[in-house]
Amino acid sequence: MTDLKKDVKYVKGVGPSRVKSLNKLGIYTLGDLVTYFPRDYEDRSQIKKIAEVQDGEKVTIEARAIASVSTRMLGRYKSIEKLMVTDESDNCTITWFNQTYISKQIKRGNTYRFFGKVNVKMGLKEMMSPVFDEIGKSNNTGKIIPAYPLIYEIKPSTMRRIIQNGLELVNDINEIIPDYLVKKYNLMDYNKAIHQIHFPDNFTEFKKARRRLVFDELLAMQLGLLKLKGENRKEVKGIKYDIDVSMSDVINDLPFKLTKAQLRVLEEINEDMESDKPMNRLLQGDVGSGKTIVALISAYKAVKSGYQAVIMAPTMILANQHLENCIRTLGKYGIKCEGLVGGMTAKQKRLALERIESGEADIIIGTHAILEENVVFKKLGLVVTDEQHRFGVKQRSTIVGKGENPDVLVMSATPIPRTLALILYGDLDISIIDELPPNRKKIETVAVSKKMESRVNNFIKEQIDAGRQAYVVCPLVEETENLDNANLISATDLAKKYKDGEFKNYKVECLHGKMRPKEKDEIMQRFKEGQIDILVSTTVIEVGVDVPNASLMVIENAERFGLAQLHQLRGRVGRGEYKSYCVLKYTGNSQNTRERMETMVKTDNGMIVAEKDLELRGSGDFFGTAQHGLPEFKIANLFTDVEQLKEVQALALEITDKDPDLSTSENSRLNKLVKEKFTAKEEITI
Repeated sequence: MTDLKKDVKYVKGVGPSRVKSLNKLGIYTLGDLVTYFPRDYEDRSQIKKIAEVQDGEKVTIEARAIASVSTRMLGRYKSIEKLMVTDESDNCTITWFNQTYISKQIKRGNTYRFFGKVNVKMGLKEMMSPVFDEIGKSNNTGKIIPAYPLIYEIKPSTMRRIIQNGLELVNDINEIIPDYLVKKYNLMDYNKAIHQIHFPDNFTEFKKARRRLVFDELLAMQLGLLKLKGENRKEVKGIKYDIDVSMSDVINDLPFKLTKAQLRVLEEINEDMESDKPMNRLLQGDVGSGKTIVALISAYKAVKSGYQAVIMAPTMILANQHLENCIRTLGKYGIKCEGLVGGMTAKQKRLALERIESGEADIIIGTHAILEENVVFKKLGLVVTDEQHRFGVKQRSTIVGKGENPDVLVMSATPIPRTLALILYGDLDISIIDELPPNRKKIETVAVSKKMESRVNNFIKEQIDAGRQAYVVCPLVEETENLDNANLISATDLAKKYKDGEFKNYKVECLHGKMRPKEKDEIMQRFKEGQIDILVSTTVIEVGVDVPNASLMVIENAERFGLAQLHQLRGRVGRGEYKSYCVLKYTGNSQNTRERMETMVKTDNGMIVAEKDLELRGSGDFFGTAQHGLPEFKIANLFTDVEQLKEVQALALEITDKDPDLSTSENSRLNKLVKEKFTAKEEITI
């Protein structure tokens, strides 16, 4: 039986030189290689007569070389190679650039297949830089060719060859789901599906193979989530909070009015808190929709009912921001807010821990420091996690374990379409703040090409000269990461370019994820205090820190970010009284890029953005593998495969109702599949 755990370096064509490049793509084993699925396909199987070819069409032609390849040198290193071919219906000129070796590969009088783009001018046809095969040696033409997500170090043809070599080693892969399911749902055999998904005989076979692999992936995810959530479905007694403690005490005292959406969500939370079942609620709200005040009012209810509340934030600066809000909003009611973050002195931390354990501290706000063993609560009643996608289940259960079935409120500004949220957060009730406060100004968004750089720079200067500040976000930290696209600019390079050139008279700083947390927090604090004019950063600034004076967000290489992420970044500005702008600088002119930029310009509704993101990108990287922690989708797309998802959901429920632990012999393969998918990552976020 094939050993799928075998190191990929032993596959023919890999070896030590290419193994590092494959590792960068997440390919370490033979199993990783054969499940590295194509992102697209090119149909080179249909052969067209030269006379029928249209201008701009990419086609395969089968034609005879009328003459030998002629080479014309343009200087020392550049050359043009030309060849005239015919298929009796018409002639076509084939042109290559800087490929002098072609003259040795093509012989006059022989017939070849050529695949490439054809230009038609004045009735004359010319195919530019095609791939070709001699008849009978079909490597590049005459079939459906897969296209893989790649980095510059590996050529597409090399990747195809390596995967082909890998597939030759796996002609006897074990079936991974029970035979009764394969039969019941009329699924293609797993072994055949793996081969057909890479090199399909035709598109009918491709569809069957894809349906089979999507089925496996979705079923494993659904069974895994149901298993994880099984514990939460057990009946446990929760805290029943005092019905005489009214949230209205705080609501009516606020210096601003809550939106109808916030009030509706607070009603839902209040109902949960007054019932004797533990609250498990997901609070979704767009950037700036006012989730924090909802959390603070909920914490007020817990404290005035005799319990402690904890709010956990992913960064020190965000924790400090929540602490300031807590003191300002709830301090007047005699509620003591306590901060617990990394970077505190030993004495500060000791005193804080004493106040938490004694119950003197009512609301504790902090970072991962709250998870440490020495943090003991007197009477923990409410746990709020902010930006939940940055905390795993293990972390969430650690903090919940510090109380006796406390209520849990999970907050997220990451917009997830409701249908998808119901699937992923099946154990949580969902509340959505779908309305922005009236004082939130609309952020004007424009998408521009790199050609507009000088105009963008002038606009940055205008904003700073008017007293505002600007964010400039890059996809990379350093130049060394810039391996697969010469057009990408890194944060460190751009910051240096700004400091030495265009913006040398302004205060420019760089912020990125490779810095120490303390250093990041210091820079962010200085930006917040107005000591920095331009903050050049990676996406580390996306979490909700308020800088009311920042009015401009410029995103370099916007085409490299998901729409949901662009929306999050855009939400960093427009948090004060000033008119705010988001400038998306992009390269490339593909339909996908144009459509994505258009979506950002047209709408500021996070849910619409999320739906579009899912549609255009698929779910493989919708969440960001590092952030969300769910098993990665290698082939399923939760937007286009929604019907199959519903089918699989019903099946997963049916299976777990009969066999909750997947312990029967007929489900042993499913048990193994779920374990493999879900234990690949230490942290699973739900």
